[in-house]
Amino acid sequence: MKTLPIPVMRALRKLGHDIKDARRRLPMAIVIQRASISEPTLIRIERGDPRVAIASYATVLFVLGMVDRLADLVDPKNDPVGLQLEEENLPQRIRTTRKQKPAKGK
Repeated sequence: MKTLPIPVMRALRKLGHDIKDARRRLPMAIVIQRASISEPTLIRIERGDPRVAIASYATVLFVLGMVDRLADLVDPKNDPVGLQLEEENLPQRIRTTRKQKPAKGK
């Protein structure tokens, strides 16, 4: 398996820990059944194992009623750097053609 950057490993471990905390409301057997995964897979998810498919993480989040958060992870509105770069590429000034005023007395 490819070595992952330390921040990625930390983020996955935190995600797994947070899923485990959220799951404490439900017995493991119910989550396993509703997510259609095995017990070892849920255990690996709760440890933040990077080898587990993202679909399994997403399904467990769905079972816990948190899948909407996954959908918003990389939403452009949550990306201040991307928004700033996009703003920098906007034209500074937009010029339009002026309509000439009718001459007085005509």
